[in-house]
Amino acid sequence: MAERRRYLSVRGGEWTFAAVGLPLALVGGGYALAVLYAGALLSLTVLGLPFVVAALLGARGLGALHRRLVGRLLGERVEEPAALPRPVGAVARGRVVLTDPVAWRTLLYLVLRLPLGVLGFAAAVALPLGCGWLIGFPLWGRLLEPGPRPTTWLDAASALLGLVLLSAVPGAVRALSGANRRLARLLLGPARAQQRVRELETARAALLAENTDQLRRLERDLHDGTQARLVALAITLSLLEDALAPAAGPDLGRLHTLVDRARGQTDDTIAELRRLTRGIHPVALDGGLAEALPGLTATSPVPVTVRLDLRERPGPGVERAVYFCAAELLTNVAKHSGARSAELSATAANGLIRLLVRDDGHGGAALGAGTGLTGLAERLAAVDGVLRVDSPPGGPTVVTAELPTRL
Repeated sequence: MAERRRYLSVRGGEWTFAAVGLPLALVGGGYALAVLYAGALLSLTVLGLPFVVAALLGARGLGALHRRLVGRLLGERVEEPAALPRPVGAVARGRVVLTDPVAWRTLLYLVLRLPLGVLGFAAAVALPLGCGWLIGFPLWGRLLEPGPRPTTWLDAASALLGLVLLSAVPGAVRALSGANRRLARLLLGPARAQQRVRELETARAALLAENTDQLRRLERDLHDGTQARLVALAITLSLLEDALAPAAGPDLGRLHTLVDRARGQTDDTIAELRRLTRGIHPVALDGGLAEALPGLTATSPVPVTVRLDLRERPGPGVERAVYFCAAELLTNVAKHSGARSAELSATAANGLIRLLVRDDGHGGAALGAGTGLTGLAERLAAVDGVLRVDSPPGGPTVVTAELPTRL
């Protein structure tokens, strides 16, 4: 029943896109074909290059229109490509436009959108009208022919065929909407190289901000914590020195008290320094992830089952990213999931390391939901990693991180 409801559920935006998309598809497809045809004819004349430059700029504008329509009616958010650079000089600007992959990919989109637009209009408008004519065929025959008309097998067959075709309309509209989403995602967004540059810029900005915060936090901890402990230790040693050389001889009781205090302050300072250096480079990673991950799960308040298959050891940067990713995910399990048990598995083979954390909590986790997953995804992107979250309401939650073992 749920599968049937999902099959029949077609959003109003999908119907609208299919119905009004035909004129836009005809205009866009005609524009793209005219540009290619006229550009080929004018390529040997003086007007050829200026015509193609203007046509490509127009294609970018049509691409922006189609991106808005796809986002508003189909719910598919297509990221806007980067703006064209504006070098000095008409020749340089023309060269930038002629080598713009976004404009050429938009022309290809307009050409491919034409048959999809025709099929979408046929599925959303022409097919239902045809089904209505087939279902009402016996009535039309009686209205058009005077006198009594016997019912024939053709009447029953036409009505049955109309109902069968009508039941296929939602599936056809949904399938064509999915094809339009994929086509827009593939051709109207930034080129892969531009997307990669944007991802690296975002990841670099996130890493710089994170490193700046870590340095400030480390400076604050050293100033307010470690430095204060060392000052207290220096004062204790000064008092100890004064207690060693009084006029009446050393006070042994006071000496023992001051030595015990200095020993305690030294131990506290060492513990503080270990805590600070652990955040810079976990000591547990000296033995690799095979030793570090079990030790990490042992400190979790939620029981964690560990499964490791680490056939190759990742590079230091990747290893550190995986360790902190596991620590962040286990912290989320303990704080937010309400889980009674969890599972952590890690595999490393064929140049790829895959970390998976699963819990039996209430679910509902998502990127940007306030559990630090968005920042974690940005940090993984800096080492070519990808974070995937599957957490339906009611659970279970499965978070997967995939990274290359070598950068």
